Amino acid sequence: MTEPTSKVIPGSGGATPAGALPDPIPVTPPRSHWRDVWDQFKRHKGALLGGIIFMLIVLAVFLGPFFWSIDASYIDIRARNQGPSLAHPFGTDQLGRDTMARMMAGGQTSVAVGITAMALALVLGSFVGVIAGYFRKLDGPLMRLTDLFLALPLLPLLLVMVMLFRGALNEAFGPETGIFILIVGAIGLTSWMPTARIVRGDVLALKEREFVLAARSIGTTNTKMITRHILPNVMSPIMVSATLGIANAIITESALSFLGLGFPPDFPTWGRLLFDAVDYLQQYPERVIWPGVAISLTVLSVNYLGDGLRDALDPRIRGR
Repeated sequence: MTEPTSKVIPGSGGATPAGALPDPIPVTPPRSHWRDVWDQFKRHKGALLGGIIFMLIVLAVFLGPFFWSIDASYIDIRARNQGPSLAHPFGTDQLGRDTMARMMAGGQTSVAVGITAMALALVLGSFVGVIAGYFRKLDGPLMRLTDLFLALPLLPLLLVMVMLFRGALNEAFGPETGIFILIVGAIGLTSWMPTARIVRGDVLALKEREFVLAARSIGTTNTKMITRHILPNVMSPIMVSATLGIANAIITESALSFLGLGFPPDFPTWGRLLFDAVDYLQQYPERVIWPGVAISLTVLSVNYLGDGLRDALDPRIRGR
């Protein structure tokens, strides 16, 4: 009797008896784009820590007042200028107002200004960048306009805008809403230029890609080309600009409030708390430390978050 013969099937890794089926090749399930982004983002320890710190700050300032019942505007003259205690963990100010309650109220305003001003700057910058990069005839005028805004001194321009429009907006919307609209508008209108330049550069490269040329060859209109093919592919730099824009807006609002040109004295922000604490710096230095640490931690965490998003969303360095 003869033994059954065996043959080697290429790719099977060994001999397989005649008539037997080879082992199935393992199939790796497809990975989504955002799964790859998350895996790359997790490798950036600073960005991960920055995102956690930023979320904790946002939760503390927006959910903290639900657990801390003291009103930020409540005045108790008998408890003024007190140091940290169980009743007032961050102490009290010169009018007896609880500093921790004012820190949470001020954080709500500062974060709201940062996010809203960032959104305004992002919309303007993305619009100018896409239009300048896609339409050749508009590229020159729009980029010269961008250069003009970049050449303007930011802080003096903001001071002039506040001085010119504060009264009219306060009469139209009230002192708190009016100054909020003014600060957000001033910061947003003077912060869109970096986003416009970044988006324009990406659009110039994208409109020469094969899928864009193919879409143009079948008669796709400019509007559909921009909304369906251009904008989805420039979301990465836009998201990075968004995170960095929040930090820039918070610093700018704090600087205006520190100069006394921001929100009214009875409406706390982190910059306003710094301004009020300057006169008591030697006697009560902790009043400067609390808002200073809050601003620094928020800006630093957002910057690290933006750095991690930039690395995670860039396919050229993903996987390193």
